Amino acid sequence: MYDIENYYNASTIKEAVTLLKEHPDARIISGGSDVLIKIHEGKMAGTSLVCIRDIKEIKGVDLMESGDIYIGAGTTFSHVTSDPIIQKYIPVLGEAVDQVGGPQVRNIGTIGGNVCNGAVSADSVPTLFSLNAMLRIADGTGGRMIPIRDFYLGPGKVDLHQGDVLTHIVIPGKEYQGYHGHYIKYSMRNAMDIATLSCSVVSKVNPEKKILEDVRITFGVAAPVPYRCVETENAIKGMPLGEELLSKVEEMVRQEIHPRDSWRASREFRLQIGGEIARRALMRSIELAGGDEA
Repeated sequence: MYDIENYYNASTIKEAVTLLKEHPDARIISGGSDVLIKIHEGKMAGTSLVCIRDIKEIKGVDLMESGDIYIGAGTTFSHVTSDPIIQKYIPVLGEAVDQVGGPQVRNIGTIGGNVCNGAVSADSVPTLFSLNAMLRIADGTGGRMIPIRDFYLGPGKVDLHQGDVLTHIVIPGKEYQGYHGHYIKYSMRNAMDIATLSCSVVSKVNPEKKILEDVRITFGVAAPVPYRCVETENAIKGMPLGEELLSKVEEMVRQEIHPRDSWRASREFRLQIGGEIARRALMRSIELAGGDEA
């Protein structure tokens, strides 16, 4: 049984913003893979919903002349994974969202919902952090564009105001061109489970000089919000490819992340896993870039 007070269907971004401002207690719904579960469990019983599923403007993936990639917030995980632009330019994102739930969830769940849910276990988010994604938000007055790193305010809390609608996730061309990435999700089951810990590494290497030119390392479930390992990144940039690089990543990541104890795993276990998956993700990203296997 779903206890829903009112249901409004928006066909345009403008209509969605208007409905949200007219009904301040309403919540956005698209695929419903998160919202309907919360309503069914009684956590959001009696809420009103503004459905944005039929807004065509926020669906699909587009490559702009500038090289920026625009991903509609209403694009389902399955469509992100199979999109030819994603597969060609940022396959790491497609691989990451392909680890969300099962096929049914991936066919209805949207990347925008995954971002706005504010969960640190969201599979798309570590990669979006490592790609320095920007978020385009409509509010009826011109909107705003903000870095995804500024969007997360705390556990389950994001920077959305009354009437705001996330419309697009933007990957600037300079943030993915020449980079390769790899995402690793560690969970207690092999399928259909949220991450116990996750790590996305995006790197740029010089295969001729065998040097790591740039790297971004982001963890999920390692802090109250998605966590970029900036100290580790700065320490290893410019290092030669090899075992010393991988060992340093493993060591520094364990000193930098701040996982917690929970029924899923202890802090100590997450620290151990964190170093290992960061090492493996970096090693794979170097391989994808044509660098020697370190």
